[in-house]
Amino acid sequence: MGAETEERPHGAAVVADGFGLRGPRGWAFRKVSFRAEPGSLVAIEGPSGSGRTCLLLALTGRMKAKEGHAEVGGLPLPRKMAAVRRISALGQVPGVNELDPAFTVAEHLRERALLQRRFDGSVRALLRRPGTRAAETRARIEEAVTAAGLDLDALPKGGRTSVRDLERLEALRLSIALALLGRPRLLAVDDTDLKLSDAARTEVWALLRSLTAAGTTVLAVCSEAPEGALRITTEAAETPEVPGAPAEVSTEKAADAPEDTAAEDTAGAPRTGTDTGAGDPASTTEEGAADALAETGRS
Repeated sequence: MGAETEERPHGAAVVADGFGLRGPRGWAFRKVSFRAEPGSLVAIEGPSGSGRTCLLLALTGRMKAKEGHAEVGGLPLPRKMAAVRRISALGQVPGVNELDPAFTVAEHLRERALLQRRFDGSVRALLRRPGTRAAETRARIEEAVTAAGLDLDALPKGGRTSVRDLERLEALRLSIALALLGRPRLLAVDDTDLKLSDAARTEVWALLRSLTAAGTTVLAVCSEAPEGALRITTEAAETPEVPGAPAEVSTEKAADAPEDTAAEDTAGAPRTGTDTGAGDPASTTEEGAADALAETGRS
């Protein structure tokens, strides 16, 4: 029995069925359906303004969906948003939990570890001796930093390096390390491949695959999904002839194939749709996302 428990994946299964989020001025995303097993790498792919980040936030319990339903680790959304937040963690998301450029890397890590212990720790842990608590904090930081592939010794000033002096790849690794301090079952990363060279993108996807191999489920917003990931493609619609005509969102395994096959039906890859409403679809989607974020909160 104990052995079976140890072998069970730590990650959370993610299921969406007709999932959609609408703000006062339009849909951020709509009719998203897919199923990801624990320990999956899910790539949310699409152009900027197509609702990728809103979908990421909705699936981690940070934004409230308006139609359909989803489950994360068996917890239904939007009914159990708070519970989903407790088992999920965000990497850096612009406008939501950005790194403080004035903080050093070590200050960010210590602050997050202390907050994690204060708000998520057990009462018994809070009653331990200060020396024991400090040792546990150091161990947890080291574990998260190692898992994120963040080499503090390679930074210009080590842990005293300011965030403003980090390269894009190292800042991304730091945001992932901060998220991993909570040992989440679901990790969400926004703008995964933004402003990265091909070599750096390869490093990031290798890092995220290593996390899924350890059991954590990963949701990653990107412009182009890597091979082998479960691809959720969100596309801003062209100006529709009929107001409200839906755009297409496809769900499939990313593979080396021509781009025009992404919208085709494949076995085990259900097609769904995203309706961005009438008018200019890109701006409508962005406005709907902003309104929904303001309405539901950003915690």
